[in-house]
Amino acid sequence: MRTLREIVPLREALDEFRRRGQRIALVPTMGNLHDGHLALVAEARRRGDVVVATIFVNPLQFGAGEDLDAYPRTLAEDQAKLEEAGCDLLFAPETTTLYPRGLAAQTRVCVPEVSEGLCGGDRPGHFDGVATVVTMLFNLVQPDVACFGEKDYQQLAVIRRLVADLHLPVEVVGVPIVRAADGLALSSRNGYLDAAQRATAPALYRTLCALRDALEAGADPDDTLADGLARLRETGFAPDYLELRDADLGPVTTTTRDAVLLAAARLGPTRLIDNLSLTLPR
Repeated sequence: MRTLREIVPLREALDEFRRRGQRIALVPTMGNLHDGHLALVAEARRRGDVVVATIFVNPLQFGAGEDLDAYPRTLAEDQAKLEEAGCDLLFAPETTTLYPRGLAAQTRVCVPEVSEGLCGGDRPGHFDGVATVVTMLFNLVQPDVACFGEKDYQQLAVIRRLVADLHLPVEVVGVPIVRAADGLALSSRNGYLDAAQRATAPALYRTLCALRDALEAGADPDDTLADGLARLRETGFAPDYLELRDADLGPVTTTTRDAVLLAAARLGPTRLIDNLSLTLPR
């Protein structure tokens, strides 16, 4: 696996892949890799001839008071994991490489509607930062396919809308959530949890499972969500949101069948997110 830090060598390497007629699969990450990221690499390996991963802790998607400075940066360990997983090329630029004129002067991409509410409501500007850097990476790598985790359900929806609205020739693939044995969705931020919080954290998934079962059995959505919020608070979480949306993140109506439960909740300083898809009864 080659690791490149600058744009010109990246483009030269990618041009060589294209001259050979190879299909390029992209896996964008912020590093501190875990098995969830490696599942993305495995899916990319199945769908492409060449797997390109990126590691970039994107300052545009962090708000004031968020964990940009504390976000774990583990490049050497990440390189070893990617190489073992079959990644061919890693692009790990510095911030000044992608944003040479600084953040304030940076052109930004905004994806309306689907980026509003949920994590977009709790983290203003977050998805503008995501959309901007993903557009930049799509432009630099020009992949045939790109793999993203379904744990970040709203992010995946934003990227799909971005690709559709801008007519980008990229196939966006969602990869199912990878969970620990106790059900906790894998996340780089799980490392912030102390031992007691880590023992509590799987209750978020268990609560979503209970709510899904109730809703699929015909329970009233408003009552079910209120019960879920109460359960989370009793367990020690401070919920940011718990919502039921249709699969495209629109409002649920009487005709909705494919839906998704989405939650974000804090344990101490750590913000956890999770989601579960479900089928509402007729």
